[in-house]
Amino acid sequence: MSHSTEQIYTAARNQIQEQLGLATSLADVLLDSTQKMVNLNLSIAKASFDTSLASTQRLLCAEDLQEFFSLGTHETQPHTDIVLTFARDLANITSGAQIALTRVAEEQVNRRSKQMVNLIDEFGKLAPAGSESALSLMKSAMDNVSASMGQLARNSKIAVETMEHNITLASTSASESQPKSGRARG
Repeated sequence: MSHSTEQIYTAARNQIQEQLGLATSLADVLLDSTQKMVNLNLSIAKASFDTSLASTQRLLCAEDLQEFFSLGTHETQPHTDIVLTFARDLANITSGAQIALTRVAEEQVNRRSKQMVNLIDEFGKLAPAGSESALSLMKSAMDNVSASMGQLARNSKIAVETMEHNITLASTSASESQPKSGRARG
């Protein structure tokens, strides 16, 4: 094999390994998130079933209509709590997956940028005189791509934190308002 053929073979093998590594990383994140969501759905379904069963038993034990309706208004709180817990847990799962996917993408862009800079340096050794400015421009473009990816990661993190904060506020607000409305009717 000639020197050029060996370089092409090595580059192709490295490229395939990089792609397999990326696919594996993405699959791991997605499968882990899917597993967490399935477990969450199962636990929420069980909690909802148990709460409904307990509520039904309490309603059936009511001695008169006033007690029945009083119990009925208070039975909504456990279901509200289940829904709010589900929303918080789902937000945590999705934000964790988003952060992991962003990290994988950022690592991939950084590796590719370094590879491109190394490739540009190799071309620079073989390039004719006067092409330094073009090579410098290409390196600058790669630096800009890396900086843009970093900014995207920071913006994504801020968006996830904002979403989590809003869900927490909504959960708190709903939890605080539910007992008040139950007492007003009871």
